[in-house]
Amino acid sequence: MATAILNTVTGSESFAYTISTPKDASARNIVQGLPTILLLHPVYIASVIFHPIYADSRLRRFNLVAMDLRGHGGTSATAEDTYDSAVAAQDVLKLMETLKISTCHLVGVSMGASAALQMAILAPEKVLSLFMLSPPPVTEPVEGLEGRQEIANYWVQALQNSDDIDHTLLGDSVFGGLQLTFNNIETPLIKALTAATFKACRHNWSGENLHVIDTVTVKYYRNQPPLCEIALRRIRCPVALVHCSEDLVYPEPCAQELLAVFHDANIEVSLHSLEGAPHLGNVTHCDETNTLLYNFVLDHSLDQDLPPIPSSVQSPFEAELVALGLTDGDYDLVDSESD
Repeated sequence: MATAILNTVTGSESFAYTISTPKDASARNIVQGLPTILLLHPVYIASVIFHPIYADSRLRRFNLVAMDLRGHGGTSATAEDTYDSAVAAQDVLKLMETLKISTCHLVGVSMGASAALQMAILAPEKVLSLFMLSPPPVTEPVEGLEGRQEIANYWVQALQNSDDIDHTLLGDSVFGGLQLTFNNIETPLIKALTAATFKACRHNWSGENLHVIDTVTVKYYRNQPPLCEIALRRIRCPVALVHCSEDLVYPEPCAQELLAVFHDANIEVSLHSLEGAPHLGNVTHCDETNTLLYNFVLDHSLDQDLPPIPSSVQSPFEAELVALGLTDGDYDLVDSESD
């Protein structure tokens, strides 16, 4: 993981990012002339959630770049009460400028999908394709907001007295997050991701920054601007929507409504379904997700000269996850365990 100082709407701020190229798991720069896939993570879990993508030799034919958004992972940038997808999108565009990424294939999961969508609206010339898994719908469901608020409230109540942490409330907060994201499914990868995320959240959402959990997990959604057809018509790239069939946050009608709105804006859009998958189905159904993503990006990179599929690759997140209990190949078993 590397960091970059970006000139943002809140001033000079530090953002964490991770680059892999076909030959280098932890690269300093992208390979110029090679298409770049830029990955934006969901709420709670930062870029480490993309471990299965970085470990997929097919997707390592491309530059892979993941960025930790405000209040997540290794990013220390300030998250103000007005934080929303437009601010997040502007942050990512600043990183693209810094890393000399002229265009990219954008991938967003849940919260990251809303930021990716705003990027395609704000800078359509920079986005070659848009892949959104569990994207926020036209209108955020009240139940989802209430659930995230309850998770944040438990966390704040548990840690408001650093000398007397309420571990029961802290556990309730974590349990709620796992229910919202994974329907409380347990796999080796989910367990390792949970451990990594808990460590990062204790660092990012405690002490004088305790309020940040409310800003980036609740207010972010409340602050979202309504989807406007005029704005959506700025999008020039093809869009893939991926709905997870067992999503407790955004059920199928949300995906269908979003599909209709995109059609009305004359956007080239397709809708795919991950059967049996929870909200973050890219973790429980990683092989299916990766195949969808690879085929989608490949279909829109036909004019690019791509290198062959590497014979072997290593994820830059592997060491961290192995230290937290993940063993080699555990993420390959997730799909079969969840069926």
